[in-house]
Amino acid sequence: MSSRLKLVGLVAVPALLAAAVPAAYAVGAPQPHSTRAAITGDVLKGLKQDATRTGNVATGKRISVAISLTARNDKALDTFVAKVSNPRSSSYGHYLTKRQFAARFGRTDAEIKQLKDYLRAQGLTVTAVHSGNLLVDANGTAAQLEKAFGTKLSTWKDAASGRSFYANDTAPTLPTTIASLVSDVAGLNNRAQLHHQSASTVAPRNGYTPAQLKGGYNVSGTYTGSGQKIALIEFDGFQQSNITKYDTNYSLGSPTPTVQKVDGGSGALGDGQVEVELDIEVLHAIAPKANVTVFEGPNSDAGEVDTYQAIVDSGIPTTSISWGAAESARTTSNINAVDAVFKAGAAQGLGFYAASGDSGSDDAGDGGTSVDYPASDPYVTGVGGTKLTVTSANAFSKEVAWSGGGGGKSSVFKIPSWQTAVQKSAGGGYRQVPDVSAHANPSPGVSIYSQGSWSSVGGTSAAAPEWAAFAALYNQQAAAAGKANLGFANPALYTASGTGFHDITSGSNGAYSAATGWDFTTGWGSYNAATLASKLLG
Repeated sequence: MSSRLKLVGLVAVPALLAAAVPAAYAVGAPQPHSTRAAITGDVLKGLKQDATRTGNVATGKRISVAISLTARNDKALDTFVAKVSNPRSSSYGHYLTKRQFAARFGRTDAEIKQLKDYLRAQGLTVTAVHSGNLLVDANGTAAQLEKAFGTKLSTWKDAASGRSFYANDTAPTLPTTIASLVSDVAGLNNRAQLHHQSASTVAPRNGYTPAQLKGGYNVSGTYTGSGQKIALIEFDGFQQSNITKYDTNYSLGSPTPTVQKVDGGSGALGDGQVEVELDIEVLHAIAPKANVTVFEGPNSDAGEVDTYQAIVDSGIPTTSISWGAAESARTTSNINAVDAVFKAGAAQGLGFYAASGDSGSDDAGDGGTSVDYPASDPYVTGVGGTKLTVTSANAFSKEVAWSGGGGGKSSVFKIPSWQTAVQKSAGGGYRQVPDVSAHANPSPGVSIYSQGSWSSVGGTSAAAPEWAAFAALYNQQAAAAGKANLGFANPALYTASGTGFHDITSGSNGAYSAATGWDFTTGWGSYNAATLASKLLG
């Protein structure tokens, strides 16, 4: 099951306190910046073509925004991540701490103060400056935001869904010197909302059990994820009683998940509850002793950014992502802002595993070929879907591509260097998705307990935590061997050149068919936990 989500994540840490607002920025005082520059790409595309304007946002409506800043020495950051993630580099595994990252690549305190002073002069409240000095949270009324960002906020009605939303009519602007630091202002529209796309059947316990999943992927009973941490990004909640029932039924003895609410959390339980409980229970199935932290945030642009940043700030080495949206559903600046968070995480040794979508090769649902974000991000491991068959002894039997598994080429990111060895002409020189895959077919799906009953659930939202669980098992082995965590896994996974994978050569996801080696339906394939871990450990 794949969730589609559109948010940019940065973690909230104690805000840097500023002195009184300088007189030059006081309301009514002459402004030192007479020229402004637009934050390019920070406006919805085709707004007037596929939505109808219905009015103005009420001037007194309070709105929260998350302002992303570009990294200092961004090219040097690219180089650092490439080296620290490459198993053939002498720098492999020598990750940065949060403090080291901020010192080398974060914005200076003086630059942050300049932005904060400007926002406060416009009447906005600055609520947080996140670690790394690359994300600032603020809120204010619609009227204050319009003034601060030089745009108009209107209400709209989507022609296809009928859903009402608000959005900025034009790209936001800021004084030129400040605009040069800013890459995105998340929160000026609330059109895109991420969701899990899942296929489920209410068929008691006909889904794969923990024993079948572990047996199919050759997970040794020696490794349980003990001492390891895994994060989940969620935009809905869960009920611990359901998790307890699952754990007890399969005698897993898993630690109780910890919840960290970001920006007030995700609100009342909604339709996404089954997705959250699926994520937790799949992690428990494969890595039962790992400590799981569920980061719950608002399903909004600003909520997404803040929640991802909260995960990076936590330092948790492995994250499973089941929420996403088609690349075309996002603004360019939003994608850039989220990408920057993933890049910062990669520099600090964090790995992200994202569901590639459940709509096959047509993620946007417009009859063409498109892929899901964040699975298409170059600093994320995109996880596609398969149909796994196990023997009566719970051993691997065979595996084929699942027709719903997302895959194809990005329309945003050029192909990264670590992927060029498997570059396909159909990719057109762009990032190819997925990187890997795992069981996602809904019949049978995976056995879960949610909302008071057993069911079988499928989708790439099951495949992503299956891979995150493997990463935790690997990190347990690496720790015992005195080696670094896996971190951003793609360079190492591609260096393995298929060793440790079940190569899936049959099935299709619509426009693409499985084939020998890497392909657009299943990437390298699913994992053989024992052999892949051995290969990665060297």
